[in-house]
Amino acid sequence: MGEVSVGLAGLLAVAEARMPVESAEAVAFELARTLDARSVSFLITDFTGNAVVRLGTADAGEEREHIDLPGTIYEQVLRDQRVSVRRALDSDGQVQIVAPVSNRGEAVGLLEVFLPAAPEPVTVQTIAEAAHALAYILIANRRFTDLYQWGRRTLPVNLAAEIQNTLLPDSLTCEAPQFTVSGALIPAETIAGDTFDHSLDRHTLHVSITDAMGHNVRAALMATLFVGALRCARRSGADLAEQARQAHQALLDHGDLGPLVTGQLLRVDLHTGSAGFVNAGHPWPWRLRGGRLDQIALEIDPPFGAPLPHPHRVQSLQLQPGDRLILVTDGMLERNAAAEDLPVLIESTRDLHPRETVHTLTQAVLHAQEGVLHDDATVVCLDWRGSQDQAQV
Repeated sequence: MGEVSVGLAGLLAVAEARMPVESAEAVAFELARTLDARSVSFLITDFTGNAVVRLGTADAGEEREHIDLPGTIYEQVLRDQRVSVRRALDSDGQVQIVAPVSNRGEAVGLLEVFLPAAPEPVTVQTIAEAAHALAYILIANRRFTDLYQWGRRTLPVNLAAEIQNTLLPDSLTCEAPQFTVSGALIPAETIAGDTFDHSLDRHTLHVSITDAMGHNVRAALMATLFVGALRCARRSGADLAEQARQAHQALLDHGDLGPLVTGQLLRVDLHTGSAGFVNAGHPWPWRLRGGRLDQIALEIDPPFGAPLPHPHRVQSLQLQPGDRLILVTDGMLERNAAAEDLPVLIESTRDLHPRETVHTLTQAVLHAQEGVLHDDATVVCLDWRGSQDQAQV
């Protein structure tokens, strides 16, 4: 086996020397050359979260191989986020190494390497580091190409779903010392306008989950208007009350689009865990604290865009280290969606990473409705670990 000399700087240089659409392929070629590997490939997670797709090379005509996850080593590595090293089946003694390609909790995909013999620990570490570097490379380069979007689409996407997808955060999961937040959205056959969002500034985490009433393109357009207004206010430095006011006013100013929007807006102080919460006609959130699951019975104001007796209220919520918040849209509570079992499902996923939790909850609802949703099903999971300030109290 050749000398192991691949590093983050080297891989970044290799990727930047090629076009964005060739970055993953270039990294794979460099790894294969350096490690004397029989093969190196990148597998991207698809939108359903139930499969990975092995992207082909340009020479192969952009072919892709769809691999269902259940029961595979790929599912195990994505779930556990640990490198797997094992003797490959039917491969003349080759060794298969599968490493998670992840960044700040977002599972982008997998790096798979086949070596002719059992690797030294330093080689396994090199592959793990290369996989981590590949996550940065892919996240940076996916802004410039539709290749990775194309690779993730194993099911047809209509116009409303395309609009809905563009409203979601660039990374569905975000991890930091104080918290992990992750969201999942399973669209109905006729898109129903669900969205979620999260963003960080220096001292604050912003989270929202919203549901534009209606279906298909009209609901997607209303969701676009509302999310755009929220982001505009947030990026202008507005506090939570002003964000709610501006988003509400945007709906009033463009009421010809039709439906109202229910939603919850959450703004968490990263130093203290104190949070402001706006609840506009939305299902109550759930909180796991100290092994006990409860709904947080917030005061409910009218939906955004509806007549208001007073401005949307910012209610106070104090997060404690170890808390888990679960925010849902009403698609998770639809008839035949096992609504009465949702608390059981939430409790059963208490030990899972938020990324795995939201996937498990949405898939459970999809299964309960026999694969046909009549309303979008959306979940956001926030784990609060606490700050240094809280640890010193």
